[in-house]
Amino acid sequence: MADGGGFELGDVVDPPIAPNIICPLVTVSDLPSPTAAGRNLKEWLQEQFNKKPEEQSEDALLHNAAYVGDLDTLRNLLQEDSFRERINEKSVWCCGWLPCTPLRIAATAGQGACVAYLIGQGAKVDLVDVKGQTALYVAVVNGHLDCVTILLEAGADPNGSRHHRSTPVYHAARVGRVDILQELIRFHADVDVDHQLGARPPFGAARTLTTLVVCPLYISAAYRHLHCFSLLLAAGAQPDYNYNGPVSREALAKGLASCLLDAVLRHGCEAAFVRLLLDHGAEPSLVPWEQPQREGATAGGRERVDPEALQLYLEARKVWTRVTWLGLELDLLFPRS
Repeated sequence: MADGGGFELGDVVDPPIAPNIICPLVTVSDLPSPTAAGRNLKEWLQEQFNKKPEEQSEDALLHNAAYVGDLDTLRNLLQEDSFRERINEKSVWCCGWLPCTPLRIAATAGQGACVAYLIGQGAKVDLVDVKGQTALYVAVVNGHLDCVTILLEAGADPNGSRHHRSTPVYHAARVGRVDILQELIRFHADVDVDHQLGARPPFGAARTLTTLVVCPLYISAAYRHLHCFSLLLAAGAQPDYNYNGPVSREALAKGLASCLLDAVLRHGCEAAFVRLLLDHGAEPSLVPWEQPQREGATAGGRERVDPEALQLYLEARKVWTRVTWLGLELDLLFPRS
């Protein structure tokens, strides 16, 4: 089971997988053996958080019960003051060496009843693990819609934690989980990247957007998740950059794409993606080219442009140009006071 590793903002985006390609199943036995450094880290963590890693240590009883969904054991343990005091304690557990709270573990395993019970007993919903992941984030990563709903209804931050480079919305958009994305939006998750890049005390200034890879709209288009793309725009996502703060157009132009409209064209997305962006106010003039390059050209990857999508864009650009000139003429005829 995935332990909430997930894709993180700033990581390199793998090419989208074609829907007709079947990926081989990878099991734990297929994974490479841990390095010496990895073993040393694991031993240190076990030393710090669990004195008896090979045994059913009393320190891990609460955490192990949360993982397997043993609600009866949880109830019995939490009748004792010593265990109630540990309800928010991070500890190594039976199937993982990353120190986590019982709630984080239950959310990872999809144990909805245990998640609800732990919250009712005082578990804090927004505590992060050593990677900055909240219980909500790992529930999203592991695809547990019921746990996502329980956590959100209990007041979990729908944006996750700023200590982690990814967000619940970003991951749901990347893997195409429309149901989870709808739930996050229902609880007012940020569909732009303002939460991640916005001003933070004591710095006081929002960071400048230099790549579209960090944007939920971009990643949903890259993986051809049209329903997620549409849902994000309908929820108010900014259609040009998926961000409302400062943007470095120079840096974007040197990267994958200059704006989201440029990105969906370059990636060969179907016309529906272009139409959605235009319908939600995307500005055609931000695309730094008017025609795709000739067949066989490689710069910018524009030879992959979908013909219907290209036609939509070109028509919109013509209309935008005419409207812009009309506006300039009106300003000359009727100058504003």
